[in-house]
Amino acid sequence: MYWEKKTFQAIKDHLLTALAENENYRRHPVLGLPASYLDADVFYNDAPFLKDRPFIRALVDNPNHIGCHTVSRSESAFAGTQAIERELIKLCAEQIFGGNPDEQDGYVASGGSESNIQALWIYRNYFMREHHAQLNEIGVFYSADTHYSIPKAGNLLLLQSFILPVEKWTREISQADLENTIQQARNQGVKYFIVVMNMATTMFGSVDDVNRVGKYLQSQNLNFKIHIDAAFGGFVYPFTNPDNVFSFQNPYITSFTLDAHKMLQAPYGTGIFLIRKGYMFYGSTKEAQYVQGGDYTVCGSRSGANVVAVWMILYTHGYEGWHYKMMQLLDRTSRLCAQLDEMEVKYYRNPFMNLVTIHSEFIPQKLAEKYYLVPDTHDRAPEWYKIVMMSHVSQGLVDSFVNDLEVFRSVGI
Repeated sequence: MYWEKKTFQAIKDHLLTALAENENYRRHPVLGLPASYLDADVFYNDAPFLKDRPFIRALVDNPNHIGCHTVSRSESAFAGTQAIERELIKLCAEQIFGGNPDEQDGYVASGGSESNIQALWIYRNYFMREHHAQLNEIGVFYSADTHYSIPKAGNLLLLQSFILPVEKWTREISQADLENTIQQARNQGVKYFIVVMNMATTMFGSVDDVNRVGKYLQSQNLNFKIHIDAAFGGFVYPFTNPDNVFSFQNPYITSFTLDAHKMLQAPYGTGIFLIRKGYMFYGSTKEAQYVQGGDYTVCGSRSGANVVAVWMILYTHGYEGWHYKMMQLLDRTSRLCAQLDEMEVKYYRNPFMNLVTIHSEFIPQKLAEKYYLVPDTHDRAPEWYKIVMMSHVSQGLVDSFVNDLEVFRSVGI
């Protein structure tokens, strides 16, 4: 069973009721909170349209969602929209990622980068507290295509990084490279393994073989945790691949990162972190004693308005509507790939993703600049350029690109 589409009236009524359950700075004697509504000299609060616009109403009311509301009671002043966040986390964890009822925690973060840092922070603390691990005994393992937030997290947390090479045309981690890298780490004294697997990498949309990696780690009797970076693919891959193995039903997987500000088209600064129950505790900051319920997150204070935006988007479409939208993008991507095949242009594409990465030998720089194609590097001559099939990318725009590519190829690159 998946979530159903709601009417605009039902969405509006539910969210405005939640906002009304928050403390109101204008009507209630709020003296102690270091927060308020948006500056009324700039963002006036009595505009008539606000009664029909829950997201904008939430922006103006400015609820602070500090803490993790699936773990403990949080600041009571914002109980209404915190309940919306719990509904959202439950929907994502259980209906998109197959979690058992009420067996996952999570929160709406500032983005995928923060969510990835949160995961590594939790696992580092877990290994240190439960196994008395030293920093030099913990390693972070990820493919060469992994998002830069993972090495950033390793740098912040003082953890060793071990990069797994990928094959050029398949973007896969070979078994030999996996085994060699693990052995190298063990030789260096690593005893605890934080492994990041990708459900669609940022540059290629490639998907790591989590079961093969997890099975090998288990066969070696290693102490490991696997985090899934689904920042790009989290709102695509589970809807397009009927054989998706990335879920909380997979015993190898402990946590997920999603980005709502990518495919879901939520406002920037909207990521989602999901993890099995029992782990958020390792992100607890005991010094945050003035925060009701404490704080378990990297960012601390965060906007409740972004929670409202994501909830609205998911319930406006419903599962079936979102599935249909993603399949439309997938069909458009497949059509582009068929055209590239006819021109014998080399590219990489995961068949369940809406991203096509073309080898640079087929893309002149002028064409890349005209269509804002993203290179794999700005520091040297690129090897790849990517195209992302988003909602604004019409078939006409794709055809225009293909026609220009044919012209360039006919005159020689």
